[in-house]
Amino acid sequence: MKAAWYERNGPAHEVIEVGEMPDPVPARGEVVVRIRASAVNPSDVKSRAGLRSKMNVPRQIPHSDAAGEIVAVGADVPRSRIGERVWTWNAAYGRWNGTAAQLCALPAEMAVPLPSMLDFAQGACVAIPLLTAHRCLFADGPPTGETVLVSGGAGVVGHYAVQLARWAGAQVIATVSGPQKAAHAAAAGAHAVINYRTEDVAARVAQLTGGAGVDRIIEVELGENLDMDLGMLRDQGVLVYYGSKTPVAQLPFFRSILKNVLIRPVLMYTITPAQRAQAIRDIGRWLADRGVAGADNPGGAQFAIAQRFPLAATADAHACVEAGTKIGHVVVDID
Repeated sequence: MKAAWYERNGPAHEVIEVGEMPDPVPARGEVVVRIRASAVNPSDVKSRAGLRSKMNVPRQIPHSDAAGEIVAVGADVPRSRIGERVWTWNAAYGRWNGTAAQLCALPAEMAVPLPSMLDFAQGACVAIPLLTAHRCLFADGPPTGETVLVSGGAGVVGHYAVQLARWAGAQVIATVSGPQKAAHAAAAGAHAVINYRTEDVAARVAQLTGGAGVDRIIEVELGENLDMDLGMLRDQGVLVYYGSKTPVAQLPFFRSILKNVLIRPVLMYTITPAQRAQAIRDIGRWLADRGVAGADNPGGAQFAIAQRFPLAATADAHACVEAGTKIGHVVVDID
């Protein structure tokens, strides 16, 4: 099979190689997926760069998220699954054989039936971003009737959070860093969009909520925004975070305890099987209710794909994510 891999941490164009490797053989309980599209997430480029930890395997095929069809099954997996269209999760989390390859062997439960309305590129966008957005919103029950602030509403997670919050019946405020991103968040359904580079976010939120604050904040940059977030939350509010470029966030004790706020971290890789199953069910309901956005269905679920690269240009795909200017997913198409 053709695959992309790296054997040491470092810059994308210095360490990523593309070549041939032996085809995988499914072990007991595994399936082999013929990968058609593999999504590049920020966590993939951070892992390759060694920003969080150094690699501990001789060779790493990157990427956890993908979509394709099952072409082989191991013992204890029904042969009826062969030919099934699927999307994958956690393929490269604690595993060396991710989805930047023509074939990927992984446990059968990590290959989820792909809704018929999604193509492979859209299916590759589901796992990390969409499941993260769901967990941020639904971990404490549906956000129906809440006012939700989505920090980074034009990012891939934030974009889905805006859509799912609207679907659940929440009032949605999104923050963004520029006009193009504001239009992207508004098109996803945000009732109000705040450009944090030109507006006072806290003052604008107070204005939009009549001084009451918001019920839930979904935060992509905890370290920089924690203090401001606590000020914008209502009593008993929930601050959910899934990212932070700043490695340390200092919690103001009295400010948080006086409001009885709940601070909830979300990491999609380590949610429980029951939590993941609920997310998959809810996402299926969302897609069934809304359909996929298109010319004949402008209100449908949006899967924004910014750029697509061939497998041979996997290093370029990583560089595109690292540049931080794209709006939407970066997908590697695998022939």
